[in-house]
Amino acid sequence: MYSFEPSFGAQLLQDAQNGHTRFRLWAPSARAVNVVIDQVAYPLQSLPDGWYEATIRCGAGTQYRFETIAENGDILQCADPASRAQAGDVHDASIVVDPHGYRWLYPLWRGRPWHETVLYEVHVGAFGGFEGVTRQLPALAELGVTAIELMPVADFPGARNWGYDGVLPYAPDASYGTPDQLKALIDTAHGLGMMVFLDVVYNHFGPDGNYLGAYAKPFFRDDIDTPWGQAIDFRRREVRDFFTENALYWLTEYRFDGLRFDAVHAISEQDWLAEMGARIRSVIGEETHNARHVHLVLEHDGNAARFLMDGKTTNPDAPFDAQWNDDGHHALHVLLTGERDHYYRDYCEEPEQKLARCLAEGFIYQGDPSPFRNGEKRGEPSAQLPPSAFVLFLQNHDQIGNRAFGERLTTLARPSALRAAMALVLLSPQIPLLFMGEEIGATQPFLYFTSYDEPALANAVRDGRRQEFSGFAAFADPQQRERIPDPNQPATFEASIPVADDRASEWHAWTHALLTVRRVQLMPHLAGCRAIDSCVLGPGSVAARWRLGNGSVLAMAVNLSENDLAVTLDDIAKTGGADLLFETSGTLAALGRDCLPADSFIALLEPAA
Repeated sequence: MYSFEPSFGAQLLQDAQNGHTRFRLWAPSARAVNVVIDQVAYPLQSLPDGWYEATIRCGAGTQYRFETIAENGDILQCADPASRAQAGDVHDASIVVDPHGYRWLYPLWRGRPWHETVLYEVHVGAFGGFEGVTRQLPALAELGVTAIELMPVADFPGARNWGYDGVLPYAPDASYGTPDQLKALIDTAHGLGMMVFLDVVYNHFGPDGNYLGAYAKPFFRDDIDTPWGQAIDFRRREVRDFFTENALYWLTEYRFDGLRFDAVHAISEQDWLAEMGARIRSVIGEETHNARHVHLVLEHDGNAARFLMDGKTTNPDAPFDAQWNDDGHHALHVLLTGERDHYYRDYCEEPEQKLARCLAEGFIYQGDPSPFRNGEKRGEPSAQLPPSAFVLFLQNHDQIGNRAFGERLTTLARPSALRAAMALVLLSPQIPLLFMGEEIGATQPFLYFTSYDEPALANAVRDGRRQEFSGFAAFADPQQRERIPDPNQPATFEASIPVADDRASEWHAWTHALLTVRRVQLMPHLAGCRAIDSCVLGPGSVAARWRLGNGSVLAMAVNLSENDLAVTLDDIAKTGGADLLFETSGTLAALGRDCLPADSFIALLEPAA
């Protein structure tokens, strides 16, 4: 019932007698291809346009490798690039998987509307694999989380990795568990009323275990590079289909509710994004008669508003629900920490004004010159988009883990200011995201970690990681850079697992209270929400208002400075009869004295006009 048949890889034929599997490989640079099973090589038939195919009598559980023979006679045996599972790691044999082997407990699940989304980003390995995440789901549902977002699970080399170095995009990493265990995770979440999202990486392959370049040279292009190596050639139809079908595979065969597409600004053929999104919408819509909610989210450094749904019209060139709002994070981070290095340079001048623009219009940079980029203009107009077109966060894997020592905001900001900022994020009509451990105020770092077996590669990654920070004043001294943790050491991963301390219950209660207000008071009316206005109240302080779908008005104010400000209630809520939704302790009473306290937050609900 729930399966997808991609153009690539091994497909178990359900209607074949005695178990047969069709094997397909695109290998335009090879003169012959075999599939090797139990040390026997079975030839694949050569087809037009570089394809090879054969149907072999074998069933689920069969281990196999592709064997390619180059024009010069060189022979290579390697995993299937569309392997559904591996018998070990990326260099080991692939496994024929029966996509119908798992029996779904909640087959009628159709998802949830996008405006009901509260995301919780998790690294599967840090939570103990697929089964470990599954055990955490009831507690997260009780907290108020409505969607789990898994960092990439595509097979990567070794047992420890962020996941962005994956090389087998169709295979869940064996160190996390089996395909059926991943399906059980998703099934359990659906039974709890929770969605599950997957972070997918289509802009590059990792440095170890990718053999496509040996037998499919046109998969890559030599004229451009990405920050992570050779660029993938999305000008090729076969390449486009490989990744579009991968997205459909996760959404149909595993029943993920949504995907987050990592760093798509690094894909040179931007038109493919709209093509992929439109195809996903078409296929899922036809299969489910438009009865299923599937959500597509971008990470795009270019603030590409043109790809995002405006909430009013159906545009096949704008098939994505939302984009991660790094602008909003950066402005909040500057206000909380005062940091000015690197890309925070773009936000350290008038950060309050920038935060106000974020709350009213989504992106801060909408074609504006970026000081960090030497005046280069960045972004596209976004004021026409609904607040739900933006995913807002204080922390995520990038913004913590890309720091040299992986510090969380609990170690960088005043706790009272951090709680006020957390209230703003979790009650804003933008889609909120929490990073694992944030709900308990975890203080453990989240470091960059890997587990490469090849010493030369492990050393290169360690040295490259340290060199990345040489442009920061704090790491100008090579001896200081030597203190940056080695990604390949097991201790680096172990230090990144969040652990509750004696303040965890306070943070948990704070998070639960905020998400309860969102669920009860706001969520039913977020569909159709639109921003009204925003303003700066003073240093470190802004106010914003949105008209909800039922006509009522949500008004918020936050003061992230260390000083009280002269602010009246009328500066925040514009009509009489507003109800208090949430406050940091004593904020409403202080506003009665025309004072917005330091490190404070308040949310009010004005009645519909």
